[in-house]
Amino acid sequence: MQRQNKFKQFFPVVLIFIALNVFFISGKHIIERRWHADQDVLITGNVILFLITFLSFFIAKNGLKNTNPNAFVRSVYGSIMAKLFLCMIAAAIYIFGFRATFNKPAFFILMGLYLVYTFFEVAALQKMLRGKANG
Repeated sequence: MQRQNKFKQFFPVVLIFIALNVFFISGKHIIERRWHADQDVLITGNVILFLITFLSFFIAKNGLKNTNPNAFVRSVYGSIMAKLFLCMIAAAIYIFGFRATFNKPAFFILMGLYLVYTFFEVAALQKMLRGKANG
């Protein structure tokens, strides 16, 4: 039973990831014609954001296990910093590596998705914190 509920709180983030990828794959006409965004950049960026969010969630979730409140705060700050810097590195690689084909609309959409993923990650962590016995 414990094993089954291990990542139950992360499930909304997984649903968002799947829904966005389905939209990015099936909505090529809207993405490319109306928004002038590159479909491949959006799909790749969404996968990268999801993986970074999962790593950040895992770091913060491990901090919840510790009875020391300072360790929890350190793990949350560490996860936020890791997510921010990994996203900055991925953005820098895209900006400087693909300067000739850089797609601003897709980049700005991914910046918005960073906020969406962060919001749902924090909401999941808050639910876990409320359910903690000494939290």
